[in-house]
Amino acid sequence: MSEYVIEMLNIRKEFGGFVANDNITLQLKQGEIHALLGENGAGKSTLMNVLFGLYQPDGGEIRVQGEKVNISNPNIANDLGIGMVHQHFMLIDIFTVTENIILGSEPSKAGKINIKKAEEEVRALSKRYGLAVNPSAKIADISVGMQQRVEILKTLYRGAEILIFDEPTAVLTPQEIKELIQILRNLINEGKSIILITHKLKEIMEVCDRVTVIRKGKGIKTVNVSETNPNDLASLMVGREVTFKTEKISAIPGKEVLIIEDLVVKDSRNVTAVDHLNLTVHAGEILGIAGVDGNGQTELLEAITGLTKVDAGIITLNEKNITNLPPRKITEIGMAHIPQDRHKHGLVLDYPIGMNMVLQTYYKRPFSNNGILKFDVISKKARQLIEEFDVRTPDEFTIARALSGGNQQKAIIAREVDRNPELLIAAQPTRGLDVGAIEFIHRRLIEQRDHGKAVLLISFELDEIMNVSDRIAVIYEGKIVATVDPKETTEQELGLLMAGGKRTEEGVPS
Repeated sequence: MSEYVIEMLNIRKEFGGFVANDNITLQLKQGEIHALLGENGAGKSTLMNVLFGLYQPDGGEIRVQGEKVNISNPNIANDLGIGMVHQHFMLIDIFTVTENIILGSEPSKAGKINIKKAEEEVRALSKRYGLAVNPSAKIADISVGMQQRVEILKTLYRGAEILIFDEPTAVLTPQEIKELIQILRNLINEGKSIILITHKLKEIMEVCDRVTVIRKGKGIKTVNVSETNPNDLASLMVGREVTFKTEKISAIPGKEVLIIEDLVVKDSRNVTAVDHLNLTVHAGEILGIAGVDGNGQTELLEAITGLTKVDAGIITLNEKNITNLPPRKITEIGMAHIPQDRHKHGLVLDYPIGMNMVLQTYYKRPFSNNGILKFDVISKKARQLIEEFDVRTPDEFTIARALSGGNQQKAIIAREVDRNPELLIAAQPTRGLDVGAIEFIHRRLIEQRDHGKAVLLISFELDEIMNVSDRIAVIYEGKIVATVDPKETTEQELGLLMAGGKRTEEGVPS
C-alpha cells in the first residue's frame, strides 16, 4: 500500500497556451498537514482545482490511496473523500447553517427534507471537531470566521478524509486564525489529511509537517518544515532573498491633509460604531490604525470614503469639507482608496483587468472623448500599469475574476497610486498576499509617503502596522484611545491597548 493518500504526478494545466501548472508533483501523507506555498499567480489554486475536479489536467496523473483515478468533477472528488474549503466562501446568506451544509445532499423521508435530523448531525459534527457552530443560525448573521467553519462542516458532512484549504486565514482576524489552527489540529487528530494553501510563513512553521514550493507554475522543492526556516522558504518561493523589515527614513510630516473631528457613525443596526472620534493625518507620514476587528474600522473607512452616512462630526480633506459627499466627488478632491474587500468595492470582477484600471478615470480625457471610450488609450495605460506593478496576467483583456487574489490587489493599487492622490487610504492592503507581494506593496506605500503624500493604513496585522507606520492610532469601541510611536512601543503593548487597556505615564498599559 502506498504511503501517500494523494499523489499528483507531473500535473500539467494550460489555459489557451498559458501554462499554469508545468509538470508539478505533490504527494500527501496520511495524517499530515502539507503546505502548498507559492507567489500569487504561481498556480497553487489551479493545482488544487485539478485535484478537486474543477479543472481537467492536460498531462500527468492523480492517485488516491495508490490507485490511479480520473476526477472529472467535484462529485467524484467527494466520493473519493476529497473536500475543498475555498478562499471565497460558497454560501447562501438567507439559508441557515444547516441548510447550507446539506445543500445537494439533503436527508429526506417520504420526499420531505428532514431538517431536524440534519441539525442533529451538524451539531454532532460541530462538537466532534471543536467547531462550535449554531446549526440554526442564518449565514447573514454570523461572522466570517464562523462562515469558514460552515464550509469545513460542508466537507465533513460529505465524508471528506482529505481536506484542501485555499488561503483559509486570508479573511480572518488574529483570534480567528488561532482558533482555525486548533481546528486543523483537531482534524488531524481525527485521522484527516490536509493540504493547506497559504502565503503566511509563520503559519507554515507553526502547524505544517511538510511544504511543497511552486514558482511560476513549476515545482521547486518539497521540504520538511522542521528542517527549514521562513527566510529559506521565502527565497524558494520568490527566487531571491526577501526583506521582512521594510527600510525607510524617518518621516518628515507636513500639512494636515485629513482632519476628522468628533465623528459619529452608526452601523447597519443603527448602533454607534464610531463614537466622537478625532484623527489627523499629515502629508509625508503613514498613520496606522491598530485595533481588533469590529471596533469601528469599517464604519470609519466607509464614512471617510463616502460609502456610508456620517451622523455627526466633520471630515476635512485638503481644507475642503467632504462630510457625506458622494464617493466620486471625494476622489476628485484628492483621495485614493484601496478597499478592504477587493471584490465588493475594488473591482468589477467580470470586466477585463484593463478596464478595471481606469474605473476612477474612464470618464475623463484621455480615456474618453464626449462620452465615447477610447479603448486603444485604455489598453495602452493598462499595459503600462501591468508592467510597472508586476500584475501577473496574460494580457489586459483577461477578466479580473481570472486573476489570483494578489494580482487583483496589485491592479487596484496600481490604479489608485497612479492617480497621484493627496491621501491614500490602504485598508488591509496585503491581506492574502505572498511575502514578495507584501514587500512590493509596503515599498509603494512608503514611496507615496516620501513623495509628500498622506497615507492612512488600516490593518489587523500588527507586524505590518509596526513595520510600515510612522505613527499608530489605536481604535477601541469606536474611539482613538492612544497614539503611539512604533519605535517606542511593542506588539504586547499595542495588544493590551487594543483590548481596552490604558497607558500609564510610563507608557505601559494598565
